[in-house]
Amino acid sequence: MKATNSTDLLAGLPPERLRWRCDPATIPFETTATAEPVTDLVGQERAFRALKMGVELSAPGYNIFVCGLAGTSRGGTITHIIGQIHPAAKLSLDRCYVNNFKSPDRPRLLTLPRGQANKFKKDMQSGIEFLRRRIPQVFEGEPFQRQKGRIVDRFTVREKELMDDFTRRIARDQFALGHMQVGAVALPEIFPVLEGQMVPIEDIPKLVHEGKLETVAAEDIERKYEQFRQEFTVVYRKTLTLSRELASELSYLEQEAASVLVDGFIEELKEKYSGALVSEYLEEVRHSLLDNLEPFKEREGEEDPGGGGPPQDGNSRTPAPERDPFRVYGVNVLLAHNDEDGSPVIFETTPTYTNLFGTIQRSYDSRGGWNSDFMDLRAGSILRADGGFLVMYAYDALTESGVWRTLKRMLNHARLEIQPLEMFFPFGTSALKPEPIDVDVKIILIGDRHMYELLYEYEEDFRKIFKVRVEFDEEMVMTEAVVRQYGGRLRQLSEQEGIGPFDRTAVAAMMEYGVRQAGRRNKVTARFPELADLAREAAYIARQEGATVVSDPHVRRAREARIERHNLTETKIREMIEEGTLLIDTDGSRVGQVNGLSVLEIGGYAFGKPVRITASAAMGKAGLINVERESNLSGRFHDKGMQIIAGYLRTQFAQDKPLSLAASICFEQSYSGVDGDSASSTEIYALLSALSGLPIRQDIAVTGSISQHGEIQPIGGVNQKIEGFYDVCRVKGFTGRQGVMIPSENIEDLMLRDDVIDSVASGQFQILPISRIEEGIEILTGVKAGQRDSSGAYASDSVFGRVDRRLHEMATTLKSFE
Repeated sequence: MKATNSTDLLAGLPPERLRWRCDPATIPFETTATAEPVTDLVGQERAFRALKMGVELSAPGYNIFVCGLAGTSRGGTITHIIGQIHPAAKLSLDRCYVNNFKSPDRPRLLTLPRGQANKFKKDMQSGIEFLRRRIPQVFEGEPFQRQKGRIVDRFTVREKELMDDFTRRIARDQFALGHMQVGAVALPEIFPVLEGQMVPIEDIPKLVHEGKLETVAAEDIERKYEQFRQEFTVVYRKTLTLSRELASELSYLEQEAASVLVDGFIEELKEKYSGALVSEYLEEVRHSLLDNLEPFKEREGEEDPGGGGPPQDGNSRTPAPERDPFRVYGVNVLLAHNDEDGSPVIFETTPTYTNLFGTIQRSYDSRGGWNSDFMDLRAGSILRADGGFLVMYAYDALTESGVWRTLKRMLNHARLEIQPLEMFFPFGTSALKPEPIDVDVKIILIGDRHMYELLYEYEEDFRKIFKVRVEFDEEMVMTEAVVRQYGGRLRQLSEQEGIGPFDRTAVAAMMEYGVRQAGRRNKVTARFPELADLAREAAYIARQEGATVVSDPHVRRAREARIERHNLTETKIREMIEEGTLLIDTDGSRVGQVNGLSVLEIGGYAFGKPVRITASAAMGKAGLINVERESNLSGRFHDKGMQIIAGYLRTQFAQDKPLSLAASICFEQSYSGVDGDSASSTEIYALLSALSGLPIRQDIAVTGSISQHGEIQPIGGVNQKIEGFYDVCRVKGFTGRQGVMIPSENIEDLMLRDDVIDSVASGQFQILPISRIEEGIEILTGVKAGQRDSSGAYASDSVFGRVDRRLHEMATTLKSFE
C-alpha cells in the first residue's frame, strides 16, 4: 500500500498553541518599583486554613508538620504566616531556678508572674549585699561586743576554776600542768616536778638508769602520772563542753543580733512576691542565713584575692575561681518577659540538643575538677518559646543526637527536664536533677511528604503528637492576584538587595518562566527562591549593559546563560548523535524501530534525549521479553508499562486465538537504567511495525504512555522531550517533515522555546497530538490502523489486519510444529 503523508491524517498544532504568552499590557504597573508590596501568601488557601487551625487549636497533640514549600525560605515563611494569623496570646510565666537547701542536687523551680523574675533576682542580690555590709557592723558594734564579752568572761572564769583546781591538786604531789609541742600544735601535758624542774614522763626511766632517781620513787611517779592523766581527761572534757556551750551561746547571740536584719529582708520579699513556693523558699533562705553567719563576718573586699587559680595554660577549659559562699543565695533566671511581650515565634535554625532543651554547664576549679549547681542550668529555645511556637526543620531534628527522643518525651508529657546531652550516652552522669518545667509550646516541623509518610507509618508517637498536616502546593492557579504577588516579590527583592526594578516586559518573562516550571498553562510555580535567582542573574546582565531597569531581553539572556552553565552533558550527547556515535535517525523509515524520548536530570537541569527503541518478533511462547529488565536496567514503572503492552495485545489480537509470540523490546545504547512508562506507546509502535512488516517514519519521535485499551495518556517533561528531539534535528538537518508526537492531554503543558515555535511557524517542524494508538500508528506508517468489521475481522491491508494475520499464522504454525 502506498504511504500517505502524516499531515493528511492529523494536522500539527499551530504555533499559537505551543506556548502561553503573558501580555505585558496586562501587568498592572510600569515597573516593580510601583508594584504593591507583598503582605500575604497567595494561592495557598488550603495550607493557610490548616495552619490556622493548628495554630489556634490548643488541645494536646495538635502540633504541626508542614509539607511542601520546597525551594522556599520555609522557616521564615511559616513565621511570617503565624504573624498574619495573630493567634490568641498564651502568656507564659517567668521561670527561675534557686538553691534547694534541703537537697542541693535537686534545684528548686520558682514560677513567677510575668516580668518579676529579674526583679526578684535583683532584690535577692541587693538584699544579700545589704546583709554583707550591715551584719559585720552589728557584730563590731559596742552593744554586741559588750554582750559577747560578758559571755566569754563567764565561760573563761568557769574554765579557769576547773584548771586551777586541778593544778592545785596535782601540785601537792609534785606535778605541774604544762604544754608539749607536737609539730605546730602545743598540747596540754602533765609533768613531774623534780628539784624544781618539770621533767617529761618519758625521761623518768633514764633518770633511774643514771642513778639520779630510785626505782621505788620512779614507780610512784608513774602511778600518780597515770592517775592524774585520767583525772585530766575528765577535766579537759569539761572544758570542751564549756567551749561548745560558749560557741552555742555566741552563735545564739549572733543569730539574735542578725535576725533583725535577716527577718526584715525576708519579710519584705515575702510581701513583694506572693506564692506558697516563694514563701517556702524564702523561709529556707532565712534559716540558711542565720545558720551560716561566718561568711558575713568578713567585710566586702577583704576576701583572699588569690582564689583565681593558676594562670591559663592554653587549655580551653579555663579554671574558675573558688566558689563564692554567697552563690547559694543567687537566682538563675531562665525565662523572663517584658509586660508588652506576646506569644513568641522562634525559628531554630540549629536544633541541637543543647540549643533546644538547654543543658547543665560545668564549672572547673583550679585543680581541674568540675562541679555544677543550680546556677549552671541553661535554657534552650523550647523554654524560650513557651506559650508560643517553635519552628524547625524535621530532618535536623531527626539527625541530631538525642533530639527526637527527648522531643517526643517532652510533647507527650508537656514537661521539660534540663539535662546535659551526656545523659544519653553510656557512663554519662549528672549529679543534678532539676525540677521539671511545665511547658506549653507548639512545635512546627518542616519537611517533605516522603518524610511525613515514613514517620506516620513507622513512628507510633508521631501520629499522636503531630496531628495537623499542612501541605503547601508548589504550584498556584494563575490569577491576577498571583501576577501582583510576583510583582510584589520582585519589588521586595529589588529593595532588599539594591538591584534595579523590573519593567512589565521582564515581569511577563518571569511569569512565563514560572508557568514552564509549573508544567501547566493555568498554573504557575510557587518556588519563589528559584525565581529570585533568575531575577538576580537578569539584574546582573542589565547592570553589565548599563541598564537601570531590567527588561525582557535581560531575563531571556539570563535563562540562556543558566542553561549554558548546566548543559555540558546535553551538548556532549548531541555531539555524539551528530557524529554517529549514538545512533538516531531523523529521516527515512525502518521496520521495528522508533525514536523514543526520555528526560535526563543532572544537577537540577532537565533535558530531553532521543533514544532508539527497537522490537523483534518471532514464533514462540515467551511472550514479551523486556531486554532492560533481563539486564537489571529496568525500573518498576517501566516493568508495569510492559505488562500494559501485553494487556493491550491480548485485548486487540488474542480474542480468537492464543498469542504464540516471542517478542523482545530494547532501548538501544542505553546503559544507565530505564524507568517510567512514558515510552510504552513508543514500544508498542515498534512491536506493531515488527509484526506487520510496515516501516516506521524516523523523522517523527514519539512519547506517551498507554492504557490496556489503547488510550494515549499524558506524560511529564513534554517540553524538554520536544526540544531535545528538535535540537537533534537541527544539528542533523531539517527536512520539513520532522516532528514529535505527543498525547493530546499534554497540549496545555506546552511552553516551548522561541526557536522551536519559529520552526513550527515556518513548516520545518511539527507537534502532532494524538489520543489513541490507532492515530499514532497511522501517522508513523501512513497506513490505516484498521477496525473490525461485522464479522470481527480487520481489513487485510490495514496495520491491525497485517498484525492479526501474522499472529494467526504464528499460532497455527506453532500448533502444527508441536
